[in-house]
Amino acid sequence: MFGRREPSDVQALVAQPLANCIHAAGIRVSCRVYTTDEPMLMTPQTPVRMAQVDEVAVITVDNPPVNTISAAVRSGVNEALDAIAKLSGVRAVLLRCEGRTFFSGADINEFSGPPKEAEYRALFARVEALSVPVIAAMHGTVLGGGLEFSLACHYRVAAPGTKFGLPEVTLGVIPGAGGTQRLPRLIGIEKALELIISAKPVETHQALALGFLDEVIDGPLEQGALSYARLLLARGAGPRRTAARTAQALGESILAELRDQAREQYPNRTAALTAIEAVTAGARLPFNDGLLLEERLANDTKLTPECRGSVHVFFAERETRRLLGLPEATPRTIKTAGIVGAGTMGGAIAMCFANAGIPVTVLDAAQDALDRGLGVIDSNYESMVRRGRLAPVDKPKRMALIRASLDYAALASTDVVIEAVFEDLGLKKRIFGVLDQALKPGAILASNTSTLDVTELARATSRPADVIGMHFFSPANVMPLLEVVRTEFTSAETIRTVMDLARTLRKTPVLARVCYGFVGNRMMEGYLREAERMVLEGATPRQVDAVLEQWGMAMGILAVVDMAGVDVGVNVHKANADRYPPDPSYYQADFALVEAGRLGQKNGRGYYRYEPGDRARHDDSEALAIVQARARQLDIVPRAHSEQEILERCLYPLLNEGFRILEEGIVQRASDIDVVWTSGYGFPRYRGGPMFYAETLGLQTLYDGMLKYRDRFGPMHWQPAPLLKQLLTTGKNIAAWEAAR
Repeated sequence: MFGRREPSDVQALVAQPLANCIHAAGIRVSCRVYTTDEPMLMTPQTPVRMAQVDEVAVITVDNPPVNTISAAVRSGVNEALDAIAKLSGVRAVLLRCEGRTFFSGADINEFSGPPKEAEYRALFARVEALSVPVIAAMHGTVLGGGLEFSLACHYRVAAPGTKFGLPEVTLGVIPGAGGTQRLPRLIGIEKALELIISAKPVETHQALALGFLDEVIDGPLEQGALSYARLLLARGAGPRRTAARTAQALGESILAELRDQAREQYPNRTAALTAIEAVTAGARLPFNDGLLLEERLANDTKLTPECRGSVHVFFAERETRRLLGLPEATPRTIKTAGIVGAGTMGGAIAMCFANAGIPVTVLDAAQDALDRGLGVIDSNYESMVRRGRLAPVDKPKRMALIRASLDYAALASTDVVIEAVFEDLGLKKRIFGVLDQALKPGAILASNTSTLDVTELARATSRPADVIGMHFFSPANVMPLLEVVRTEFTSAETIRTVMDLARTLRKTPVLARVCYGFVGNRMMEGYLREAERMVLEGATPRQVDAVLEQWGMAMGILAVVDMAGVDVGVNVHKANADRYPPDPSYYQADFALVEAGRLGQKNGRGYYRYEPGDRARHDDSEALAIVQARARQLDIVPRAHSEQEILERCLYPLLNEGFRILEEGIVQRASDIDVVWTSGYGFPRYRGGPMFYAETLGLQTLYDGMLKYRDRFGPMHWQPAPLLKQLLTTGKNIAAWEAAR
């Protein structure tokens, strides 16, 4: 409708003003006009396209959702480079990506196949060898292979807010696409190692200061990058190859400090130390030799248990959202939420909704409880502001999304209500009866219970299909895990709605069926039982916790009890006494401490002693005396405990119970159990979770260990799970058993 116009006229009169309007609304947009006179080359069946804009060849990659550098992308970029070689008049190349991010990294799906480093090395070398300047235009989250790709380009520009990082060591590997050789040549070995070992992303201003980013582009990124390319050409700038630079060797004292940092940050792991070896080699080896060493070391790391465990958890977290055998159903839209109970959990769950931009009403029976709960929420947000985790202007916005009420009528129009009162089945059933009457049809009724039978709560309503468990983990506004507990009545629509809601709340959901303790707390029962029993036998809390923490647990189990409240476990065990075996020593260390008024961190005295305002654990002879007195009453003879015994007696019951849960069909798959424990209980990700670790340890070793302690302590607590024995008898592993189900 514009008639015959020059591309520049259409750009100036129509396209660019429209792009500016969209950009002003906070949406990143690129703008370019194509005409039939301008060659636009599409590489068929690849996510890559190439077009010539004046003297600049623009390579665009669109590989949703996060532009991983897959085999198709590598092939497409190579084809684009072939096409560029046939064009005349190209004086610069611009590499960019569509979507929400520049290359986010390598394709982790390729980890299990043949090594691909040579393909990356060849592609990046080809880009770096071009005789015209190559500019990487970056946005979003530029991680791993994405950052390594940009380092092979001659110049790097980025949109404001772009983040850059090399997080490979958290997966048990090292940068394997040139990162250990190019980055030190750009910013120096020490800074490169700090970035690699910390694995923390840096912002654009930090990237500029470090020296691997050349310019931040305000406004539409593609247009700004094209302008930057034209400016380079006007200045007569040519290629600037990172490989041609050299890296200065570091002194041994600095390297020793970096090795100590790596050991402290990654205990029981070797990837960070391997990264130091690869990076420092860049100061003494020619570039290509350094790349070959990097490739060998990178492939070695892929064979380590820490890599296999970390990658397993990475995929397991994705897999939890795949619902097996569940009928198709359209999830409901959740626009508003309610929380019953303004205590620690209720307030933290309310924060989850406010953080997601969902208005939430917190209800309690007393005004002082509401005031106290809102005060804690306000204090939590204030703490986030002080620590730089929340912008000051965002605090009032989030607080405005949280309102309080004493009246159930305030929940009448909400889409989901989560009950978060203390663990009393009778109280919870009464609340669900009231909610049943107060809420609109189609609203979801959820309970944050950690142990109780959600089916009983469903029976207290006239809408059991809408009832589900949503077990958050403390602190709920921080911990990523959400156990989603379905009853025999819960509808597919309700399940799918809550699984989708978990994504909105930035939680990792694991679907489970009803049983006492569900997945995590059920498995913790034996784990904690043995830790407490060994304290009764004379081990100190510090001794037990230290062994577990050195093995990799985020926190020793007795310290966890103090943090959660010693009385919490005691109350649960009193309320469910009929569920436990006839063992007079069962959880008696907890009982003794609570009877002596030691409740944990909440009053400064538990297994450890705590000073006001300080969560540091201090050994306390009074706690030991209380537990030892209870042991004498129970005729428990003191004995010494080796580190091996402590570890085995704590871990073996945990692993064994996982096999029972799997066999009973409480979870969809074994890897769901691994996600529960790595996301919610501090089990080390690099060990892959309990079920993965059981196979790493060896099923025979676990079985023999259970029999060893059965012979010593009797069968009450040490009977191997039937599935564990079945797997050994049939010679199957967990994956084969699951496939045959």
